[in-house]
Amino acid sequence: MTGRTALVATAELITWWAGLTLLWLVLIGPVDTLERVVGASAAAVGALAARAGRREVGRR
Repeated sequence: MTGRTALVATAELITWWAGLTLLWLVLIGPVDTLERVVGASAAAVGALAARAGRREVGRR
């Protein structure tokens, strides 16, 4: 992986994470600190899955 592809991959993960976290916050409403940590962690897992799925589709 070159520096450019690593940068693109990181940007994609951050974008997915931010979008999923924002969606979760909109749907869940008022939250406590623990709920924010759990939501951000779940969004990170979702971002990794979205990136992996998009890479697999791109290989076809």
